[in-house]
Amino acid sequence: MAREGSIPNDSRVKLAAGLAKIGLVIRHEAWREAGEHGLTPTQAQVMVTVDASPGGRLSVGEIARALAVTQPTVSDAISALERKGLIVRDRSEDDGRVVQVRLTAAGRRKTRALASWSDVLLRAIGDLDEHEQGVFVRGLMKMIRSLQQAGRIPTARMCSTCTYFRPHAHPGSATPHHCAYIDAPLRDVDLRLDCDEHETIEPEQAERLWEVFVGGQPAASAQRASRQSHRGHQH
Repeated sequence: MAREGSIPNDSRVKLAAGLAKIGLVIRHEAWREAGEHGLTPTQAQVMVTVDASPGGRLSVGEIARALAVTQPTVSDAISALERKGLIVRDRSEDDGRVVQVRLTAAGRRKTRALASWSDVLLRAIGDLDEHEQGVFVRGLMKMIRSLQQAGRIPTARMCSTCTYFRPHAHPGSATPHHCAYIDAPLRDVDLRLDCDEHETIEPEQAERLWEVFVGGQPAASAQRASRQSHRGHQH
């Protein structure tokens, strides 16, 4: 038992403290980068989120869910971006009752600059070797999944929930996984935490796919699950 006033010897506490320090750096860099472009961090996040969407258009509610903030917060950011000529509102092509936002040409140019991570953070990640980066990616996937299940962050388009993902399809190799979308083997470090080509696997198959991914079990059952899910998408 830890003495009164001492720091608990709990690895979770130490890791949480470390992540909090990294979070401070990320927030600082976000404020600095957005400020250099005359934006607040929320305005910058709105622009990057809209630009990254499949159709380049999102409703206020969709943006709010993606950023895990309130709709009034997003609406205020959009109004400010409209005044700056970086974003416009349109009626949805599918449902005229729904208002969506899209970037202007000037907004797209500015977003390209915003989308790049700071050199200081990339250099810090570069200090990890390939194996360490792969372990980090797997750890992040587990944490993101747990936070999603707790309803604390929006759903991410990760490999581990994709119908094209084949975990441990090449056991014993340096590239153990496989992506059926690009028909290529993957290292742990190649795994995506947010992929534009992501197609969510059917719920009844998702848990099995996850078990195979984290357990390193033979991939045959996971491949069958993914194929069944993909056939369901096609019908």
